[in-house]
Amino acid sequence: MSWWIRCIVVLGTAFGIVIGPYGVNAFDPRSWGSHQNEITLEVLRFVLWVGLFAVGVELPCAYMKKHAKGLLVMVVPTMACGWVVIAAIIYALFPKLNLASALCISACLTPTDPITCAAITRGSFAQEHVPKEIRHILTAEAAANDGLAYPFLSISIYLLTESSVRAAIQKGFLVGWLYQVMFGTFLGAIIGLLFSKLMQWSHRKGLVDRESYIAQYLSLAVFAPGVAYSLGADDLLAAFAAGCAVAWDGHFKEQTEGDGDTFASVTDCILNCACFIYIGAWLPFDSYNSEVLGISTSRLIVLLISILLIRRIPFILLLYKWIPEITSWKEALFSGHFGDAVFVSTLASTRLPSPANPPANEQQMLAATVQTVVSFVVLGSIFIRMLSSGT
Repeated sequence: MSWWIRCIVVLGTAFGIVIGPYGVNAFDPRSWGSHQNEITLEVLRFVLWVGLFAVGVELPCAYMKKHAKGLLVMVVPTMACGWVVIAAIIYALFPKLNLASALCISACLTPTDPITCAAITRGSFAQEHVPKEIRHILTAEAAANDGLAYPFLSISIYLLTESSVRAAIQKGFLVGWLYQVMFGTFLGAIIGLLFSKLMQWSHRKGLVDRESYIAQYLSLAVFAPGVAYSLGADDLLAAFAAGCAVAWDGHFKEQTEGDGDTFASVTDCILNCACFIYIGAWLPFDSYNSEVLGISTSRLIVLLISILLIRRIPFILLLYKWIPEITSWKEALFSGHFGDAVFVSTLASTRLPSPANPPANEQQMLAATVQTVVSFVVLGSIFIRMLSSGT
């Protein structure tokens, strides 16, 4: 396992807790008032843009074309089944939430984190003990399902806000799947392809050098998802699609080998370290026991254990025979062992009304609850998965 990624995730989070409001109180994101959710969202958004673009660039040339079947089977049914099952568990554990709210929280817990994924797909241990096909498809899946959480979240919120289930499903399909996911992916891929052709033309004309390629790495990682975000499309999938497209024929990789790889690794390391320090300071420890919200530490622990055991593992074990990259049940079991993301829960909070104390309705109850539940699961999964891993 890549030990430095473990250090970034675990020590970064621990350092954030130490300097945060429950430690020396030197840094407290939650003290920023009504804008703290928006600030948190944009911090995480930028880190994910760069990370997801990097994943797309690092995958082999034309990977998505050659492995679309396995990736599709691995991502969509696993996410959908896990979303429903974990929502049922949340609904049973937290009686003050209705089913739509449980579905919303479950949508936040559905994607896997590409940063914690990197801990078992990069480094000398991974190269020696994890088959190349498994490393590649797990990396691609972690990148793809971050963006695919959007439609699950959208339909959950529509179920809370729309007058009928039919209207919520219609909007969830039209907005969540057709516009956000499909258009966002298409837009990111087109921008990446156009950029690749432009850079190749410039290279043939002698207008760019090696350093220019390295500098454009970061600029495209921000530009492509930024355009998608401005248009209301899925910016995370746009970032991943742009990375895959720009490296499709291998020219971009060829020009950035060596120094480019170092630049990308250092940039990714710095951003990820800062991100987990921020998350550590952001964690709401005082909300993990709340009679008003119906939350207790014991119920959160039960939820965490349930997610670790049944959110992904059973479904990948059932489906792995249709995934060519996974050849045995042991590889399927290994592939089901992953962590969760904070970004989607913060996105949900920005789409909900500010909660009163106590919450006046279901939307306020969800707004007050979603980050508490998700943050506990994230904290638990970080330390369980990272500290239980070998080196």
